[in-house]
Parts: sequence; C-alpha cells; structure tokens
Amino acid sequence: MCEILDEKKKKKDEKAREKELKKLKALEKAKKLEELKAKQEKGGTNASQKKKSHKRDDAPEENPEDFVDPETPLGERKRLSSQMAKQYSPAAVEKSWYAWWEKSDLFKADAKSSKPPFAIVLPPPNVTGVLHIGHALTVAIEDTLIRWKRMSGYNAMWVPGLDHAGIATQTMVEKKLALKKLTRQDLTREEFLNEVWKWKDENACTILTQLRRLGASLDWSRECFTMDEQTSKAVTETFVRLFEEGLIYRDIRLVHWDCHLKTAVSDDEVEYMDIKEKTLLNVPGYEKPVEFGLLTSFAYPLEGGLGEEVVVATTRVETMLGDTAIAIHPDDARYKHLHGKFAVHPFNGRRLPIICDGTLVDPDFGTGCVKITPAHDPNDCELGKRHNLEFINIFTDDGKINTNGGPDFTGMPRFAAREALVEALKKQGLYRGAENKEMRLGLCQRTSDVIEPVIKPQWYLNCSMMAKEALNVAESKKLEFIPKQWLENIRDWCISRQLVWGHIIPAWYASLEKNERREVGAYNDHWIVARNEEEARKKAAEKFGGKNKFELRQDEDVLDTWFSSGIFPLSVLGWPDETDDFKAFYPTSLIETGHDILFFWVARMVMMGIKLSGGEVPFSKVYLHPMIRDAHGRKMSKSRGNVIDPIEVIEGATLDALNKRLEKGNLDQKELDMAIKGQQTDFPDGISECGVDALRFALVSYTAQSEKINLDILRVVGYRQWCNKLWNAVRFALIRLGDGYAPTMVLSPETMPLSCQWILSELNKTISKTVESLDAFDLSEAANTVYAWWQYQFCDVFIEAIKPYFANAPLAASERAHAQDALWVSLETGLRLLHPFMPFVTEELWQRLPSPKDCERKASIMICDYPSPIENWTNEKVEKEMETVLATVKCLRALRAALLEKQKNERTLANLSSLEVLLKGEHAAAPAGSAVETVNENLKVYLKVDRAMNAEAEQEKIRNKIAELEK
Repeated sequence: MCEILDEKKKKKDEKAREKELKKLKALEKAKKLEELKAKQEKGGTNASQKKKSHKRDDAPEENPEDFVDPETPLGERKRLSSQMAKQYSPAAVEKSWYAWWEKSDLFKADAKSSKPPFAIVLPPPNVTGVLHIGHALTVAIEDTLIRWKRMSGYNAMWVPGLDHAGIATQTMVEKKLALKKLTRQDLTREEFLNEVWKWKDENACTILTQLRRLGASLDWSRECFTMDEQTSKAVTETFVRLFEEGLIYRDIRLVHWDCHLKTAVSDDEVEYMDIKEKTLLNVPGYEKPVEFGLLTSFAYPLEGGLGEEVVVATTRVETMLGDTAIAIHPDDARYKHLHGKFAVHPFNGRRLPIICDGTLVDPDFGTGCVKITPAHDPNDCELGKRHNLEFINIFTDDGKINTNGGPDFTGMPRFAAREALVEALKKQGLYRGAENKEMRLGLCQRTSDVIEPVIKPQWYLNCSMMAKEALNVAESKKLEFIPKQWLENIRDWCISRQLVWGHIIPAWYASLEKNERREVGAYNDHWIVARNEEEARKKAAEKFGGKNKFELRQDEDVLDTWFSSGIFPLSVLGWPDETDDFKAFYPTSLIETGHDILFFWVARMVMMGIKLSGGEVPFSKVYLHPMIRDAHGRKMSKSRGNVIDPIEVIEGATLDALNKRLEKGNLDQKELDMAIKGQQTDFPDGISECGVDALRFALVSYTAQSEKINLDILRVVGYRQWCNKLWNAVRFALIRLGDGYAPTMVLSPETMPLSCQWILSELNKTISKTVESLDAFDLSEAANTVYAWWQYQFCDVFIEAIKPYFANAPLAASERAHAQDALWVSLETGLRLLHPFMPFVTEELWQRLPSPKDCERKASIMICDYPSPIENWTNEKVEKEMETVLATVKCLRALRAALLEKQKNERTLANLSSLEVLLKGEHAAAPAGSAVETVNENLKVYLKVDRAMNAEAEQEKIRNKIAELEK
C-alpha cells in the first residue's frame, strides 16, 4: 500500500512541475510577443504614414445606400444602385431579372418568323417532387444552347412541360396516404384521383418555380402537361391509329408483376440484385425479412403408389403450387423408364406429366429433373407453349395465394406460403434439404418489391418494324447521336398498366347477350378501340350487327407513362392538328437527355415520331449528358441523403435545414436515419451559397466527364469565387472609364498600344474557338475557353498592363483613350460571349456598361448578337511580341520568388518599382547588385534588389513569427 501511495505522490509532483513550467513558458512567450509587436509597429510607421498621406482630405463620405439596389416592382426592369457593390452577391444580382425577361416576352418564339428555327423540348420532369441536381444539369445544358442560338439569329423555341409519371406519382401519393394509416383501397377511384391531382398541383408549382430560379429561358406561353387536354387528345389518336394499323394488340403473356402496386411493369423498370448465398431482405408488406439465395429440394411421388419419386429443386418453393409438369432430358438414361409417366402433386392431387425437353433441361445440373410452372417462369412458359401444358396462375394481384393453390394455402402472402410449404413438405417426408444458391433477384425500381412473373392479359405495341425504321434513320445519318449509340433487339412493348393515375386506354369491351362467359376480356375479339364512347358504340354496332344486344365497358387500365412521353415532340406542337407551331418547328432540332432513358424515351420518340408524322424524324440530333453522382462516385438516392436540391446550392443551406428537408419527405424512420447520417458525413457545415451562375457553369464544365459526373460542391464554390473576380474586374473598368466615357463602335487596332492590340487578337481567337465548340456541342470546352480568356488574359494580364494609362503619370491622351476603348469592347464582347453560360451576372454587368453614342442599345444582353470574329482584330505578330513580354514577366517573378526564398522564406510577390530597358552594346556588364535570368537568345532580365525589399521581407518575418506565437 505504501509503495502505491509513494508512486501516486511522485506522479502528482511531476504534474505540478510540468504545470509550473508551462506557466513560465507562457509568460516568456507573451513577453516576446509584446516585443515583436512593438518592433512591427515601429517598422511599419513610415509605411502607414505614407499610405495615410495619399488619402484626400476633401474625399466625400461614402453613403452605404448608394451600393444597394433599390426595390424593383415585379416584372419591371431591374433598378440598379448608383454605385456598384464592392463585392459580388449572387442573391442581389439574380433578383428581378428573370421576372422582367419573362414579362417582356424575351423567351417567346414566333411561329411566323422568317428566322431559321431552332426548337427543343425540355424533358418533362415528373410531378413526383422537387427537381434534383440532375434536372439542373439538363437546364444548364439546354439553356446554354437556346440562349446561344437565340443570340445567333435563330427563332429559338424551348418548350416547357411536366410529366404525370404514372407509377412514380401514384407510389408517392400512396406513401403519403400510408402516413395517415390509409391505403388506396380505402378510397374510391375518384377520391384517390383527387388526392393525386392535389399532389400534382402542389409539386408542379414548386417545379416551375425552380425552373425559373435556374434561369431557364423557356417559352412559358407553350407550357404543357402530359395529361392536359391537348396531350390527351394526341395520346388517344396515337392509340387508335396504331391499333387500326395492327401494331397495337392484346395478348396473354408473362409479365413482370409488382404485387405492391398491383400492376405490370416493363423490363426496363426492373433492377436486378445479384445474391451469392442465403440472404435476408426487407420486402414491402412483410414485417420480417424474407430469405433469398436458397435452393430447396423436394420430391414428387410417382403415380402408382410404388414408392418411386423424382427430386426437383427451386429457389421459389411457393411456385410448386402452380406446377403442371416435370421435365427431363430425352437422352438421360437415368429416367428412360419414366417417359410417359406421371407424378402426383402432394397438395392438390394434380397429375404432372413427365415430359422430355432437350432445350430447357441440362442433365448434368442438379438431379436432371426440372419442375415446370408455365404461368410463373419465363423459361417454363416457353416450354409450356411447346408442350401444350396447362397454365395455372396461383397468385392474386396483391401477391397472395389464390384458390388455385389449394385450401391449405389460399390467402397466404407468397413468402409466408414459402415457409408454410417447406413445413408441409417436411411433414409429408418429401423435403430433401436446402443449400446456398447464387441467383439474380428482380426488384421494381419504384417500390423495391420483388417482381413476380405472372400470366396476364395486356396491351402490346409491336415495335419490330418501327425499330427497323428508326435504326435505318440513325445509320443513314439523318439522326446524329452525341455520343453516337443506339439500342438493338427491341422487343414488343407492354403498354398497359393496372394503375389509377394515367391515360385510360381508349378501348371498350363489348359483352354480348348471347355470350356464355361474362367476365371482361373473356373474348379477345370483343374489344373495340375508339376515340370516345360514342364512336365505340357505333363501331360495336357495325361489328356485331343490329340483332345482337351488347353492353360496353371501358378498360380501366391506363397507358404506360412513356406512351405519352413518346409522342411529346408531336403533342407539344399541337399534333394531330396542323397547327402553326407544328408547321414551323417540327421536326425539332435536338433532344437532350440522360443515358439512362435512351431506350425509355429517346428510342420510343424516334419510332413513334417517324410512324405518326409520315416518316419525319422528330429531331436530328441527340445529346446524351452524363449521369450525376456524388463526390464519392455513388449514385444519388433519397435514402442515402446525398440527393441535392439545386436551390440549396444556389441559396446555401445549413446542415439543420438539409435534415429538415428530409424529415418532410416520405422516408420511413430507418431510411430517414440513414439519410441524415449521410448528410452529416457529406455536408458537416451545410452547403455554401453559390448562386445560379456558378452552379450552371460548374455543371456545364463537368460535361466532359463521359457518362458520369462526380459532383463536388467545392468546385461550384470555386466558380462562385470566380464570379466575384469577374465582378471586381468590371468594377475596376467602370472606374477607369469614368462617367463621361462614350464608347466608339469602330476600332482601329493598328493605332493602339501593344496590350490593347493583343487583347483584341486573343478575344478574336476565343470567339472562334467558343463558337466552334458550341457548334460541336462540346459545351465543356466552350465554357473553359471563355473562362480562360476572362481569367488568364483579361484579368491577369490586360487589366494589369493598362493600369499605367490611368495612373497620374503623364501619358498621351490618345493612349488612354485607346485603353478605354479596348477595355470597353473587351468587356462588352466578353460578357456577350459568357452570357449563355452565366445569364444573371452577365446581364447585370452588361446593363452597367456605358452605351455607345448615336446607337440604339438592345434592351437585354440576351437578345444581342452573339460575338463573331472581326477580321482586323487578329494580329499574330502582336501575339508573339506579347508572348515575349509575358515570358519576361514570368522570369522576373521567378527571380523575385527565388530571392525572397533565400531571404527568410518570404514568398510574397511584389510589383516592380521601376523598369529600364538596356540595349545590347550599351552595357558590357550587369548592373551592380542585380540578379540575372536569360529569357531567350535576345533577352536577359536583371533584377536589382533594394533596401525596401529587404525591409519588407524583415517585416513579413516578424508578422509570421507573431502569428506563430499567437497560435
């Protein structure tokens, strides 16, 4: 005990000594800090006094209100402050311009115009919720193109629209109802539709506001919705025409069935999960996870009661209730004696023929015996057709076992029946075990429900002939893909959906009084397709004769959402009517969208457009933009919490605000917790305010990243900082131009100073390269070209080069005038060049520029001409001379940096106090006290170091030491 106490005392004394030592060090440090500050104050007195002496005693006091924009009434031209704000503020700059653009009809196209048309349709966003960052990418690309074309003399039309998004919207509304402990079945069809329309109206308002906030110069006079009267008319006409041509037909086939939504979904709406072994997954509608990745073996007893059996295996035990045969390979010697025999179903007594099939059965796999469920498996379905087997559907629409499954299992959910069947097989001694099995599990994109193959009657569109026409068009270069790609082996398209929200199929079933079977659809030839019920009644009377009494009932199924989207370029222009818009703008010029909906939308638009318009391709070019991922390359999803609302990037958002946005959504608690955790990881400090222009420019510059964009918000922040540099450059220029400056429209570059000639020549090259890139739809290259001119040539070089012309030093008035003219022309032209990429800041800065005298100025930069090269601006000789000058400057900076490095690691670069040119032969030796660097064979640079530079280096050393001590 004493040893322990002594050890504790020893440690306590050591800690006390350490504490006292720290106190002494702190006092010493504080004393040293005071001495350094006193030294710094003494050393900096002369410099500060010198700076103060420059301040004019009679300089007027600044009025802060002069730097704030006055309030602008909605829709009026923005009222600008008398003095330009000292810093760029996205919120202040972006205010008021859009409302004025829209009210002034600057986005509106004229169907009667003689200008060449350029028309694009906005891929209609789904009314499922707010726009995400992927939509912002679409807007950034398309608005850049439409503004460029508008400024280039085209009759530019960009049509806005919204998509009703059948499955997606209905799913969202059902989730919303679930939060109130309600289901769709608790409401009548009309009540449920009212809920969906309410949802649509709320979200449509938000989406349209977002589009305006993003600066999208859409022609709002042509706004449409895929379930409005005009589109509905076009959808009905399309269905009727294609049916009458024999391309739409009704058939009973195996479909992908979503038991949660109770509807068929297309192949492309199914996502597959690879499972390696026994895995537990959450399935909608089930309280506990469901097992997948198990291959269960069981025996079917042979008919005759002799104790013989055949063993089969399956990953879906529940489907055995619909088995109608057992298949073996015809050459499998083990089962030759079973040819023509029968097995007996243990739960319903059904006789199962043992059939031979060399196509499906692999004798070396498993036992060589395969259970056949024609109504619930694609391969079994084909075999069932070959052998004329019975097709028995064992599932209700919501995934429960129906009466075909037998009384012991009727009403059980399919995966509960799976467990019950395993137990029942064990009781009968027929269970033979289970083992891990790799498998692919199909899941619905919208609901994550496990897809069930089910035999159902559906409406189909024969795509084979239309696809061939589309491929021929693509190969004949009538349709350019950017990048060039296409999809082949297109199958017939299941176009019907068992939903409430959507276009009701214009087909009526005629039940004749004499028919034995009364259920709807019992006789496939009793369907009447028509534009309305009156027309259907007339057609039915003609088909079935006046003596047959009949009743008509319209199909309650709706059309796949992509059916109405597939005719979007036609319907938005007024088709099937020959409207002025259709005659002026069809076919459209370009479709821009993501890789993910190449088949969903693009292929179908091409096929249906060619078919319905008499052979015209709906657009000549396809621009496929990359898919946006987060900074880590992960797909964006609401459950991860990495989905970004563009408004949050534009206006900025705290982490708390991001979390609250998630809480208002339809995520369940587990998904919500995961999403909030994801946001805390990715945005610990929230998202900084970036503004529209910075976001758009960043997104466009990202488009060079092939098929995927890993979006880093810090890059957007960087472009927001660049907007500030742009702002300051224009602010500097306006001060130098002065209030009385009146720009001239005609320049004579040959009379200008070198730097002025150079900036015009470089601007000319930038214009040519930018337009060339835009023509090639290489928007990233175009954006980077404009950025490089503004950043590295105008700001870094030209502004610095012309400062002497505006200093107090006596220079010829003509040189100053030339500098002013070159400065104004560079600004005005550069802003027009940048406008399609950054519409708000360029409009604001352009409006602040002085107007040329005796020349009527356009109301807005967006209706000015896009820059084109001016022949007499290009001067290669001047460019080479300036190249030498810049190389010289680079050497001087390098020398200064090296010298400062030697002098206490000082790295701050300073301007030269003077420059003297020494001609060859006049000076045999280098000036005393100078460092030397060779630029080229004709030029050497000497840098003389004076005492002031040494003094400044010493002061910087003191400042650094103080900062180090204060830490």
